[in-house]
Amino acid sequence: MKCYELQGPGGIEALALVDKPVPAPGQGEVLVRLSAASINYRDLLTVKGGYGARQKFPLVPLSDGAGVVEAVGDGVVGVAPGERVIGSFFESWSAGEPSEAKMRAALGGAVDGTLSEYRIFPAHALVRTPAHLGDIEAATLPCAGVTAWSAVVKLCGIRPGQTVLTQGTGGVSIFALQIAKMAGARVIATSSNEAKIARLQALGADVTLNYKASPDWGKKAREITGQGVDLVVEVGGVGTLNESIRATRIGGTIAFIGAPAAELRLPLMVMQQQRLQGVTVGSVEDLQALANALALHQVKPVVDRVFPFSEARAAFHYMSSGAHLGKVAIAIG
Repeated sequence: MKCYELQGPGGIEALALVDKPVPAPGQGEVLVRLSAASINYRDLLTVKGGYGARQKFPLVPLSDGAGVVEAVGDGVVGVAPGERVIGSFFESWSAGEPSEAKMRAALGGAVDGTLSEYRIFPAHALVRTPAHLGDIEAATLPCAGVTAWSAVVKLCGIRPGQTVLTQGTGGVSIFALQIAKMAGARVIATSSNEAKIARLQALGADVTLNYKASPDWGKKAREITGQGVDLVVEVGGVGTLNESIRATRIGGTIAFIGAPAAELRLPLMVMQQQRLQGVTVGSVEDLQALANALALHQVKPVVDRVFPFSEARAAFHYMSSGAHLGKVAIAIG
């Protein structure tokens, strides 16, 4: 089989296409012939050396993949050859609260990922692909999709009539918009690009704000709602958290996914009794819940562009450009 390996520091151009034997599934394991994978911002950081000395080499990158069961090992029940499946981001986190042990094996980081023609998965880490999704669409769910699901539904419990603010047009933000609308919420979405703002409106955003034209977008969001939003899905990192705090109502929540800003409005957060909720993807159970919700509402992920397996490096460069809206995917087979 062919797969890409990050064999050492060196960035995108250091990704090497290598040949390896197709592995055989052992006890409780499943061999999946991967059809598609998708790129997350975390994968880009990994390839560019953002994790420094903690980085494992060699590494098959990417956490998200979907495909067809090729073979099963002894003791596997409920999964059969020919079935379409999605692999979970954390293979050891089946359900319940997170823990160090459950979060140790993250695909494309601590263990080899999905930029490969075949991969072995524990049977318990697989979820059946919803019938209305193709494999490219399914391959966008495990990281960005589950992160947005955890932020909007699992951890923050958004209800009909509440207001959610999303930032930008990356994978997590687009999923958060779609999931918030499924939950019956009003969505305020931000972007700096008018063409992308039009797309956000087409996807159901009730209000859009251009954060370059209105750098005080947090204040404007508070004015629009009259009291502030119930939830901000905070992915911007440096330079956005202050405005997120301004946008959030008294008692509201900021689902924190991006890196922190250097100077924060922490006194305002304290005075308004806001909650800062860290979000790091989710469990196999969460992936299943997301798949069930998408199937019920017949919602499809937004895929910006699909690259062939032979052009995986170009896919990373495109992701790095920031030109995408939604997900960047790679067709493997």
